[in-house]
Amino acid sequence: MKRILFITGLSLLILYVGDYLSVRYRIPKGRDQFGVVKVQRYYAVGLKSGKTEFMFLGPKNLPCVHSLFPHFGYSPCWYLSRRKVQRIDI
Repeated sequence: MKRILFITGLSLLILYVGDYLSVRYRIPKGRDQFGVVKVQRYYAVGLKSGKTEFMFLGPKNLPCVHSLFPHFGYSPCWYLSRRKVQRIDI
């Protein structure tokens, strides 16, 4: 059991490091490191009466990174493109 956990952890570490290196050094050449995804955001404000009021904001372009995992403080583009509507609870 310990061997399986070790191999799984090592595989995930190698995958993450390889993903980071591909973004850092533009592997393969010609691939853009960063992209932009347009998302629609809205506030969900809880009222004292127990109801929720929604306030919609305009669409916003969010920067993203073309990778499997988040790097350099940006979310992956595949993740943002699947979640184009973002709720912000207040």
